[in-house]
Amino acid sequence: MRVEGDFIVINKWLLPLSWLYGLGVKLRNMAFELGILKTRSFDIPVISVGNITVGGTGKTPHVEYLVKHLKDLFHVAVLSRGYKRKSKGFIIANDKTTMLEIGDEPYQMKQKFPQVTVAVDKSRCHGIDELTSHDKRLDVILLDDAFQHRYVKPGVNILLVDYHRLVIYDTLLPAGRLREPLTGKDRADIVIVTKCPKDLKPMEYRVITKAMKLYAYQSLYFTALEYDDLQPVFGGNSRPLSSLKPKEHVLLLTGIASPEQMIHDLKPYTKNLTPLSFADHHEFKKKDIQLINETFAQLPEPRCIITTEKDTTRLYDVEGLSDEVRRHIYALPVSIHFLLDQEDTFNQYIIGYVRKNSRNSILAKTKDDHKPNNSNYPGNRSRTISFRDN
Repeated sequence: MRVEGDFIVINKWLLPLSWLYGLGVKLRNMAFELGILKTRSFDIPVISVGNITVGGTGKTPHVEYLVKHLKDLFHVAVLSRGYKRKSKGFIIANDKTTMLEIGDEPYQMKQKFPQVTVAVDKSRCHGIDELTSHDKRLDVILLDDAFQHRYVKPGVNILLVDYHRLVIYDTLLPAGRLREPLTGKDRADIVIVTKCPKDLKPMEYRVITKAMKLYAYQSLYFTALEYDDLQPVFGGNSRPLSSLKPKEHVLLLTGIASPEQMIHDLKPYTKNLTPLSFADHHEFKKKDIQLINETFAQLPEPRCIITTEKDTTRLYDVEGLSDEVRRHIYALPVSIHFLLDQEDTFNQYIIGYVRKNSRNSILAKTKDDHKPNNSNYPGNRSRTISFRDN
């Protein structure tokens, strides 16, 4: 049954299994709260970005936003587990590191920000220890997809919530898409509602704000996706989305968790959109390449292929793509934009936290003139665990 939100489907017949799953998650969380499972704090600013749902909420664009706004002020490292990589243990990426060694999303970030340290480790605690011992200059570590990795206690915990699948209307796996009970959102310092329409109305903002039922120590933000010019994957000239011809046929090739938003956003540019969707982090096989070639060949001209930056990392070295596909395939870069004039407030919050808590930055020794004057600022408030638990 479809409920509140565009893409939320609750499978009621699976609710008994959701109850059992929820019991297991609650026991795990209780073990952390009681100290049976240990959580570590670190003497370096740590910012975690993640979610409590299955499926894409825009983690990579939001981590990239943080990198972009911190890299010129601080020495930044990104730590991911490197989902589906063909390696084990701790790895720091360099200019010779392959996608298979670190995973598609970390590889994408290293390609976009070569001056930033990007590392992978299944154990976030071990990864942080390795990073801080490897580079004493580090000022801040960004944890990618680590909201549920409770072995690390971040200084700022950012929870991403898909506008089209608001957690307040969802339920636990397998009946819904929640990885843990809704109370898990109480651990967040910042909640960001992602993939919002750019024309989000003030009334809708107020409705969602009230429905989220956040605590006073939590800040709520809203972001929308933005698209840059189409970039040729195998050489050629970039082109703006507006250059798509009215009759141009577009094959949208995706291997991401939630392609619905991208499909929706591209429809105003073309009436001839053919989605070809694979699972998130999909490893393209020979039969997949054949399907891509055949599907594209059947489209009338003019035609092109649009894919994501993440999919590009997995397509670039595959064999068998036809010459026609290679000549006409473009990556569509995605970034985020804060709505309701919230960008400056968010940036000051994050920069102020890093400045106040950085071990090495000279900025940490100067007057913290970027610190927001409110009780939500992490360096200003006492920890609110007792309030949170009550």
